[in-house]
Amino acid sequence: MSDLKDKITVGIDVGCYNHRVAIADSAGHIIEEFNIDHDHLGFAHLLYKLYCYEKDYDSSVVVAMEGVNGYARPLDKMIISKGYKLLNVNNLKLSRFREMSSSPAKTDALDAREIIKLVLYSGNFKWGKDVIQEVETVPEEHNILKRLTRRRRQLVEDKVRIMNRMESDLQAVCPEILKLVKNKDSDCFLNLLTCRQSLEEIARIRRTTLLKIRGVGKKFADKVQEWQKEAHFSDEIGIVAPMIVLDASMIQELKQHIKELNLQIAEIVNSSRLGQLISSIPGFGLICTGEIVGEIGSMNRFDDEASLAYYLGMAPLDNSSGKKQGTKIPRNINTRAKAAMMTSVAHNIREVAESKIFYNRKRSEGKRHNKAVRCLGRHMVRVIWAMVKNDELYHVKQIESVKKEGKMNLVA
Repeated sequence: MSDLKDKITVGIDVGCYNHRVAIADSAGHIIEEFNIDHDHLGFAHLLYKLYCYEKDYDSSVVVAMEGVNGYARPLDKMIISKGYKLLNVNNLKLSRFREMSSSPAKTDALDAREIIKLVLYSGNFKWGKDVIQEVETVPEEHNILKRLTRRRRQLVEDKVRIMNRMESDLQAVCPEILKLVKNKDSDCFLNLLTCRQSLEEIARIRRTTLLKIRGVGKKFADKVQEWQKEAHFSDEIGIVAPMIVLDASMIQELKQHIKELNLQIAEIVNSSRLGQLISSIPGFGLICTGEIVGEIGSMNRFDDEASLAYYLGMAPLDNSSGKKQGTKIPRNINTRAKAAMMTSVAHNIREVAESKIFYNRKRSEGKRHNKAVRCLGRHMVRVIWAMVKNDELYHVKQIESVKKEGKMNLVA
């Protein structure tokens, strides 16, 4: 890379507990190599070394590492805060580069040196920008969104896992009770399960007591009384019942935590300009918008809308060979952002007539549901890019010819 001349280049091979550091001069000659621990003392030692080399060589420092926002945290944030240029190295491409350069067997020390070589020589390859990307400063509210949305997704996954386990236990000891409601995570059903320590006690609750349970109305109380008349339990009820009550309580707690996170995410999205722009698109709810904004971080990371579409998983790669025609999803996309985009675009299809027309046309061409949604998502990325560039909220321009021809006319 031409802008790396006359600079001190630092390659860091990131590990769970310690990192391998290699420092090279502008010619690529290794000056020093050492290990640092993944703690504040190790970070302070590295930053002091960088400061010394910056002064001794009177050169700026460029740091390259893999695993930015992963095991590299919080070291990557500290490097940026000191004003050093930070490059994120694609670990898959680093592995390919190692194969090209006939590197010996993989070790941490060799990887740190290979990172330096890759940084210095990447300007000679067309794929240099795909391998090494400068880490941009991300607005603090976007960092918070990233944390909150990832935490929320984890809690939702935990709730689903516990819900499946609870349903399995109920199916084993009292399958009839599952027929009382369609949504097993409804407040009335969970409050019913947790109002007593055993299902056998619930089978003896009077109507007046049922109506005092939060969320239980007259119709649901009638269903419970009908179940009570013929309630049957398996022999395992004494062992499994406390487990069911505990799981129901855990689901209630998780739902409360998720609700609190939803409020926090919505507040931050409304305070972020990028969040305001994206959430103005019909179907893009505050939660999915928060995930997209948090994972994007800074739009400055992307050179054009095509690179943004690639990152969001809306630009599949050509996978045609011979007579076979097809595409495949690239491996190094942001899966969280892709899931949020797919959900939002699917909602957009239901809310915007032009989107529905475009989706139906793609389906009539033989594309499956997910492919048709991704095709629309690709258009949405262009719209988002234009919205950000022009700082303009989304709107749909209705034109009769669009409805007749079945073409997209989404306007930012």
